[in-house]
Amino acid sequence: MGHDVESVAEKQRARGLIVAIDGPAGVGKSTVAKLLASRLGYLYLDTGALYRATAWAVIESGLDPADAKGVEALLPTLSLHMQFHQGVATVFVSGRDVSGDLRTPEVSAAASVISAISAVRAWLLPIQRQIGQGGSMVAEGRDMGTTVFPSADVKFFLEADPTIRAQRRHRELVTAGHSGALEETSADLTSRDTRDRSRSIAPLAPAEDARFIDTSTLSIAEVVDQMMAVVAAKL
Repeated sequence: MGHDVESVAEKQRARGLIVAIDGPAGVGKSTVAKLLASRLGYLYLDTGALYRATAWAVIESGLDPADAKGVEALLPTLSLHMQFHQGVATVFVSGRDVSGDLRTPEVSAAASVISAISAVRAWLLPIQRQIGQGGSMVAEGRDMGTTVFPSADVKFFLEADPTIRAQRRHRELVTAGHSGALEETSADLTSRDTRDRSRSIAPLAPAEDARFIDTSTLSIAEVVDQMMAVVAAKL
């Protein structure tokens, strides 16, 4: 089995820009990417969801996410499918909709671990590029502008104060029904940052031509407005 990507809307869209948004957890990537895609009438690609879906499958199989050989052996048995509706994707693993299971702390931690496995990144790279081949897409993740879409028309790298990032992530978890102390969330983010920035394969880093936006003191609308101004200049 392999990758299966469907989108009638994708076939109907005229060729548009590819906008790449990178940055660590808690800077607001997903929120602003969704809004930017909506304002542009583009597809929204949450590449983190692909890693989370793979991590979910690893956990379901009973494997240790750090068992690189075991994870690599699991990949050919999986079918990863993204279905788009109004520009937003629902994620299926071997036919099961796992979209609602992807934001738990356990899956988040496992996704960070498996993302450092070269076989996982190589397995997921084609699906990301296949979705982007039609253009008119906002893609967010950690290596969009450097590895997946190095020729993206517009690239952003978001940052924010670590304390603010932890608070945002904690609120997100609480809203989703997950309990846990803020200190625990902060420690998890620190661990993820270390893994993401230090991995040998496609580490988290800004592309040379990326526009930096510090979201610490900006509202969501202000961040999107800044992005729209940059994108509009390219249209």
